[in-house]
Amino acid sequence: MKRNISLWLGLLAFAMLPAFAQVAVITGKIHGHVTSPTGTPYSIGTVNLSADGGHTLKYTFPLNAAGNYTGEAQVGTYTLLFRLPDTAPGQMVDQVESVHILAGQDTLQDVDMSRKEFIDSLPEETRKQLEEVKKKNADAMKTNQLIKNLNADIMIVLQDFKDAGAAKQAAITALGASASHADLLAKEEEIKTAKYSEAEALMLKDTTLKPDASVLWAQLGQSQMGLKKYDDAEGSFKKVLELEAVSKKPSPANQGAANAGLGEIYARAGKVPEAQAAYDAAAKADPTKGSFYFTNESVIWSQIGNGDAQNAAADEAIAADPTKSMAYYLKGQALIQKATVDSASGKMILPPGCAEAYQKYLQLDPTGPYAGDVKGILDQATNMKIDTNYKAPKQGKNK
Repeated sequence: MKRNISLWLGLLAFAMLPAFAQVAVITGKIHGHVTSPTGTPYSIGTVNLSADGGHTLKYTFPLNAAGNYTGEAQVGTYTLLFRLPDTAPGQMVDQVESVHILAGQDTLQDVDMSRKEFIDSLPEETRKQLEEVKKKNADAMKTNQLIKNLNADIMIVLQDFKDAGAAKQAAITALGASASHADLLAKEEEIKTAKYSEAEALMLKDTTLKPDASVLWAQLGQSQMGLKKYDDAEGSFKKVLELEAVSKKPSPANQGAANAGLGEIYARAGKVPEAQAAYDAAAKADPTKGSFYFTNESVIWSQIGNGDAQNAAADEAIAADPTKSMAYYLKGQALIQKATVDSASGKMILPPGCAEAYQKYLQLDPTGPYAGDVKGILDQATNMKIDTNYKAPKQGKNK
């Protein structure tokens, strides 16, 4: 019995001894940013902590793509070393002495190799190379900032064009639907002029800053067209084509817009062959917008009052995309100018192709904005029955 009691007391005494093997390790955090001699962040490499002046690397923290590192280490004072993947064993690129890791705290310690002391320690040839790299980087940053500003201006200009296109409704909103027709027209023109003037001013500035950007000249030409500065617009559109001709990556959209702009200018000046050639060039440069360009051409000829040119442009638009109803309406409007009146019945006699164009318009867009007018015209025509199922014969593009 005595033996058992002694053994129990011995075990109890052992259990009450301090557990020296379970002492907690007190740590702190560290983070920072590593900057290269050129002033840009390093995206590769490691930050190391050494407790013996750099002989032994106790902690290693990798950089992320932004040049940042973070980690945790035991409380103490360390030498911080930065190493690249190809740094030889026992060597370092840069170091910081007396870095303190404090309990429960997050120490900020950057490594800035663009500092004067580090640069001065480099060989002369290396310093010259660094200066060249810094200059190139600075130029690249200026260019990037310029492009950012230009893109912001283009967004403003595009919104200006959109607002100019909605000027009629904006005028009604501003003056009320009961305002006189003259007042509404004046307000609409005021809004358009303000929007196109802002666009022109921005693009005049930007084409001076970056004269080799064809898109800027294209937007400038468009704004000048809106202001009816046709001579200036012609020069801007020709500048687009000049730049596109020598571009390593020509833009079909810019070429198409420039040629279409020239087409409108020539049309308004009564230069029919030149206008048609320019619109043809626009569709050739950007075939995806061929129907759009030819439809716009037909609209311009309609405004000018050239029915033959309007009809020819409508045919081009139909050939480019026979599913668009507007081209058929424009063709019908061009042909109806040659309609006659039957002396016996007093009804309208439509010229060949006119009724077919109108029928096709109704087939494609039976409730369209011009459907009522078209039905009225067909109803007035001699022996004409409205047929919304009519299918016009396929038309080939004649060049």
